Amino acid sequence: MANTLTTEQLIAIDWLAQPKKGGKTYEEIAAICGVTARTLENWRKTAKFDAEFRRAMRRNNDARLPELLESLAGIAIDDRNAAMAKLALQVGGVLTESIEVTNKDGEGTDIEALRLRIASLAQRQSETSE
Repeated sequence: MANTLTTEQLIAIDWLAQPKKGGKTYEEIAAICGVTARTLENWRKTAKFDAEFRRAMRRNNDARLPELLESLAGIAIDDRNAAMAKLALQVGGVLTESIEVTNKDGEGTDIEALRLRIASLAQRQSETSE
């Protein structure tokens, strides 16, 4: 196969990436593309076709993301569903798996005190290893 997808493959991807395949059956999409259903199945197994199909799916779903977030938030609030609230926040990019560490006393870290402590520990370790 060439480096790029054929027009027929791009047409197939366009149909397959639509919700419920645009109301078409697998066989109908194959016929629109002028290929057999078996050829369409073989295309689906190739990395290049699959990658473009996934990009098309993301493009289609990005347009509906606000609707999805509204729905998730509604379920989380109405049902008091913590798992759905977490999912809604993660999808919205508000909640991540990162951990943030803050200094509670509001003061900065005394770098010089840390350096002295490290030097003291290093000296003590060298004395015990001799």
